[in-house]
Amino acid sequence: MSGAAHTVLVVGHADRDEADGVAKRAVEWLIERGHRVVATGDDRAHLGLASQQVGDLVDISTVTLALSIGGDGTILRTVKLIGGRDVPVLGVNVGLLGYLSEVEPPAIIAALDDVMAGRHSLESRTVIDVEVHRAGAVENHRALNEASLEKLTAGHTVRLAVDIDGAPFTTYQADGLIVATPTGSTAYSLSARGPIVSPLLRAVLVTPLSPHMLFDRSLVLGPDEAVVVSVTGSRPVGLAVDGEFLGELRPGDRIVCRESKQPAVFVRLHARRFHQILKTKFGLADR
Repeated sequence: MSGAAHTVLVVGHADRDEADGVAKRAVEWLIERGHRVVATGDDRAHLGLASQQVGDLVDISTVTLALSIGGDGTILRTVKLIGGRDVPVLGVNVGLLGYLSEVEPPAIIAALDDVMAGRHSLESRTVIDVEVHRAGAVENHRALNEASLEKLTAGHTVRLAVDIDGAPFTTYQADGLIVATPTGSTAYSLSARGPIVSPLLRAVLVTPLSPHMLFDRSLVLGPDEAVVVSVTGSRPVGLAVDGEFLGELRPGDRIVCRESKQPAVFVRLHARRFHQILKTKFGLADR
């Protein structure tokens, strides 16, 4: 990214005071070096950037770098703002786990200096395109972690029919179903006892939530296999993509999940070994 002025999108966590200070230091450094900084109106307000030379995010196509200051949830929001554009994300961890973040707050200026000088690499992560068919209309969403369908009524299961590559697989009677990426394998899918998959792999994971049937295993599918989940039976389900609730799906509605042609792109400044990150985050001992 060296040799040119950039337009940097700043996205921050609204409820972490540390994010404000990091954002202000980063913005000041960027502007002093001739880069343009933009943010949404909400981010300008809660990060205290209104008095600085930060423009409103009007045209995402002009952005060449995104700076995400928070935890993994903030990175999910950043990726959503970018859409399917080839904009690298630099994550600054002021959250708790920070699987996706690259640097800690004290290193933000050194990290920006490295990025602007071209001393970095880029890492692609699988994103799932989620096509929602309901009430005769079609919506399109992108999931870096997962799309989840869950029951809305306590004490009752739901029925979800799964087709893989156009062929019927089975109908799950369960509390719900998660369709996840390898990145999402350490998110909600993990809490449902889904497998942990290296984020460097291309795959799609299907994990049932509390299934009431003999088959209770996750599926790890190839990246080119489309997964269709249809609501059958008589009960509606709730749909969420990357933790954002998108409303109800009723019997006859369905979602189609497939690997996106536009992955999410992350800035990497250091060699990252996934199993070592797992070891650190889970507090695993050597023996």
